[in-house]
Amino acid sequence: MAALRRTLHVATLAAGARRALAGYIAPFLQHFDGTWALGDTRTPLVSTGSLAGSCLADRRLWDKLHADARRGSVPTFDWFFGYEEAQGLLLPLLQEARAACPPRVLDVGCGTSSLCTGLYTKCPHPVDVLGVDFSPVAVAHMKSLLEGGQGQTPLCPGHPASRLHFIKADAQNLEPVASSGSFQLVLDKGTWDAVSRGGLPRAYQLLSECLRVLSPQGTLIQFSDEDPDVRLPCLEQGSPGWTVTVQELGPFGGITYFAYLVQGSH
Repeated sequence: MAALRRTLHVATLAAGARRALAGYIAPFLQHFDGTWALGDTRTPLVSTGSLAGSCLADRRLWDKLHADARRGSVPTFDWFFGYEEAQGLLLPLLQEARAACPPRVLDVGCGTSSLCTGLYTKCPHPVDVLGVDFSPVAVAHMKSLLEGGQGQTPLCPGHPASRLHFIKADAQNLEPVASSGSFQLVLDKGTWDAVSRGGLPRAYQLLSECLRVLSPQGTLIQFSDEDPDVRLPCLEQGSPGWTVTVQELGPFGGITYFAYLVQGSH
């Protein structure tokens, strides 16, 4: 049964992820690469030419989504959930990592999520946050939000020593922006889910890079609504020598999510 579910995982998104993404992009995305995609209400959400292929791993799709979202009034968009729902898990881990002052946090595939900005503006302890995304549109939007562009007020840190940066980078190749063992906390909120649409080898490369930049005593968290029967075997296979656990989060909006923790020796 587990093998069957892993096979289905390659072809489909978990139900909550489908609902969240569809609600976000359906109003404006109808065609992608000449195929009828999410905006077509006459076809199932997961079908050939829609999310069953590799489009979620294609940067052009995300550039379009983030560009269209910038025309609205909401400064950030969160797939699954935002900082408020995650802080109960994040803050204790940052407390444990205070030997590194400030602890460094990397959000891979940050998009326009509130994780980075929430940590920067609301964490009462000093924290050094880096958000990376392969979409230049998303990175430009978050830099503008941070610096107070377009007449907005610049973001204020929750602690005077806190820092926040955004850099365009591919999470499957972090060499240009992150040295090995340089982060105490690495966050992946839905990035594995999107990257794996291009094939599990890409997802394993993402995982490998996250673990490379993670300190030996650090923690990688993957936030997802994917069932542990599917995700845990993948993480255990791709994280030899690390401890892999899972915690339930929520339900938020009627959906139960999971935090998959990959940890070194504490």
